[in-house]
Amino acid sequence: MFKGIYNGKQYHVSDIATVLTRAWNAGVDRIIVMGGSLEESKEALAIAETDGRLFCTVGVHPTRCKEFEESGDPEKHFQALLALAKEGIQKGKVVAIGECGLDYDRLHFCPPEIQKKYFEKQFELAYAMKLPMFLHMRAAAGDFCEIMERNFNKFTGGVTHSFTGSAEDCHKLLSFHNMYIGVNGCSLKMAENLDVVRDMPVERMMIETDSPYCEIRSTHAGINFVKSSWPSKKKEKYDQESLVKGRNEPCLVRQVLEVVAGCKGISDIDQLSTTLYQNTCRVFFPHDLDAAADAFLAGRHEIE
Repeated sequence: MFKGIYNGKQYHVSDIATVLTRAWNAGVDRIIVMGGSLEESKEALAIAETDGRLFCTVGVHPTRCKEFEESGDPEKHFQALLALAKEGIQKGKVVAIGECGLDYDRLHFCPPEIQKKYFEKQFELAYAMKLPMFLHMRAAAGDFCEIMERNFNKFTGGVTHSFTGSAEDCHKLLSFHNMYIGVNGCSLKMAENLDVVRDMPVERMMIETDSPYCEIRSTHAGINFVKSSWPSKKKEKYDQESLVKGRNEPCLVRQVLEVVAGCKGISDIDQLSTTLYQNTCRVFFPHDLDAAADAFLAGRHEIE
């Protein structure tokens, strides 16, 4: 969609640069571009190399896991992912393995047995690369947590993003050390979703957009907490000064922050933002926190 293509049809020029400028102007500090297949991961790395504030993941989404076997040589396919991850780490761009996990809502794309097999396989990738994981769990909490338990010694940390599960699912996930819950527009659709988010511990949360998908819509339960807005136009009437209606963008992470603050009754939105940002750094950019702590301690020593 950021290339102006919707359902195979070109509606407007590629506007990735415009979208990124809008994000930086809105206060977004960094963006992680998701890989959902081997080819998509290659493209994510290429995009990440265009700006110092862009990073990426390498991995295969559960709905695409048939690509391992369709390649004709699943082990060779895995080795190609491994090589790409190594390359991306050397370039300082790959910060996680993913997006991987289980999606039982869309089994028409990939059957559960294949999903489970290659979700488990990607823990080997994370372990070999010493990277956290960017995880996807949809209507599959039982099998997802069972695979997590079997591979916990290979799991250094990560986030289960776009969370739409129950309070019980949330509790199961948070029982894993260094697991965080990612919240976006899809996590804030229904009143029941807001109830789950309300009870999530802030220190184990992250926020995201999952753009170009998962926008907060006018029909969503959390819409009344949204305070910020941007002008938008239909894709047929594209204007680079406006968002495209129905297409989510990174700048709109501000709205996710506002809904989380609103449903939790948090008035200090800046402090909430700082906590969520630090959670993200703790998993994906740990050296930043180390540097900040060193600077803080150096400052204290100077005072002393």
